[in-house]
Amino acid sequence: MARERPDPIEQEKALKEAEAELKKAETAEDVRRIWRKHYLTLGHRKLGRLLIGRTAAEIMARSEARE
Repeated sequence: MARERPDPIEQEKALKEAEAELKKAETAEDVRRIWRKHYLTLGHRKLGRLLIGRTAAEIMARSEARE
């Protein structure tokens, strides 16, 4: 069963939103709340990349290069 490809526009919007929220996070609970909000849309891998400092633009560029 093939997985449905996410809409790139929605994915980019969610990445930018998560990036902004993670930059504002002050506590571990803030990060957990943001993670729960976005992981179904973005996945753990992309959220992890945001968390370690990659930008939404870098993540999108890499995703586009793979297609």
